[in-house]
Amino acid sequence: MPKGKVYLVGAGPGDPKLITVRGLEAIQKADVVVYDRLASPRLLRHLKAGAEKIYVGKLPDRHTLRQEVINQMLVDLALQGKTVTRLKGGDPSIFGRVGEEAELLADHDIRFEIIPGITSAIAVPTYAGIPVTHRDFTSSLAIVTGHECPQKQDSSINWEKLSTATGTLVFLMGVSNLQLICNVLMEQGRDPETPVAIIRWGTTMEQKTVVGTLQTIVELAQHAGMHSPAIIIVGEVVRLRDKLSWFETRPLFGKRVLVTRARSQASELVERIDDLGGESIEFPVIETRVPQDEAKLRSLDEALHSLSRFDWVMFTSVNGVDYFFRRLRELNVDIRTMHKAKVAAVGPKTAESLLDRGIVAEVLPAKFQAEDLLDAVKPQLQPGQQVLLPRADIARKMLPIELRELGLHVTEIDAYETVVVQDYAAEAVELLQSGQIDIVTFTSSSTVTNLLQVLEAAGVEAPVQLLAGIRTVCIGPVTAQTARDAGLQVHQVAAEATIDSMIQALVSE
Repeated sequence: MPKGKVYLVGAGPGDPKLITVRGLEAIQKADVVVYDRLASPRLLRHLKAGAEKIYVGKLPDRHTLRQEVINQMLVDLALQGKTVTRLKGGDPSIFGRVGEEAELLADHDIRFEIIPGITSAIAVPTYAGIPVTHRDFTSSLAIVTGHECPQKQDSSINWEKLSTATGTLVFLMGVSNLQLICNVLMEQGRDPETPVAIIRWGTTMEQKTVVGTLQTIVELAQHAGMHSPAIIIVGEVVRLRDKLSWFETRPLFGKRVLVTRARSQASELVERIDDLGGESIEFPVIETRVPQDEAKLRSLDEALHSLSRFDWVMFTSVNGVDYFFRRLRELNVDIRTMHKAKVAAVGPKTAESLLDRGIVAEVLPAKFQAEDLLDAVKPQLQPGQQVLLPRADIARKMLPIELRELGLHVTEIDAYETVVVQDYAAEAVELLQSGQIDIVTFTSSSTVTNLLQVLEAAGVEAPVQLLAGIRTVCIGPVTAQTARDAGLQVHQVAAEATIDSMIQALVSE
């Protein structure tokens, strides 16, 4: 059996978006990922189907596996012909023991690649508004392990020279030795008034920063409850934090938001949340797809083959537009057969999706739900007109009922169907139960009902009770009413059924 290959990858300091392109590629191609505590679990979402996950993380008071065992594990997996990605927090070459792992691989003639990562020694201070060098303060930097006790007789660190040799000192994994580190730096000539910052869980929603001096930082850190994982940065550059702090000052910093929207539609909302400093947890509880029922698909095809008979085509969602045109292409139907029809769209995003396909919506309501669409088109409706409604299989019946009462002939077709998905349910349940979700967003009534259904299927006995302490934001009044009917408390309702309005509601939280 040919030997596999091992990728020794730096995962970065915590923010999963700080993974390198090359590192992400190694995750995506791996048969097995061996990962530690400081590598973001969200990176594991990029694994290919069937890939194995092995946790070997270490805690300050406990090692899951000894380093020697991890080294041998990488060898054994590669000898089985597997592509292995060893995922390590930060950069693997900075106190990551990558050299030991690589040496054993080389001893067994196993191909390996070391992929650098963004080290926490630089990224974490930067996220706290502290550049590690600055021409007005210092041009030198030292990165030091904080694990080694300064009082050791055989210390490998020359504390006498280190204390004043560089302008900035960064200690990794040194919180438990904070008092000793400060004492020895002052004893060896560092000014007691030298600024010091301790940053815990840097680059994540849990980031917390405490600033003091060599003389005061120990008491301040104890009062703030600072503990591992954290880094210590010593030097005049710490003074820049008040001016340059950017990560912790964003509107949604510290907020973890559960996004229940279908994955195909979630990207804009997720990006906007991330841009404002929040952390999006994608938990799509619905998925859209082409109707699977043959009778429904046949009805859709019949309507599309007879577009010339319709006076109106009314689109009530972006999905409706997407699946309508997708099926047109599959059937090779010329859109010009719809030349007689006027086109109405429920909102600006739906109208924009139509415009991308060369169709200008003639009717666009001031508010963006079915009731308002009906009010907007009423002046132009005439009894006997033919109306086509390409919608979801679970769409509300209000619009077709009202149109028929006005004397119009309505053809409803399921352009797509919505199904429940349970991917990542275990992760979402764990975050909810541990109180790590601050806000849950609902962008449709189906996301409300399906979230509760998925949670119940995942073993949660009282889903409504689990969500009771979490702020709830809904995209519009219909969705909000569905949430209330289900027993949920609604804290914010977007003024309009748009992502922009949804974001405004989130920020106001």
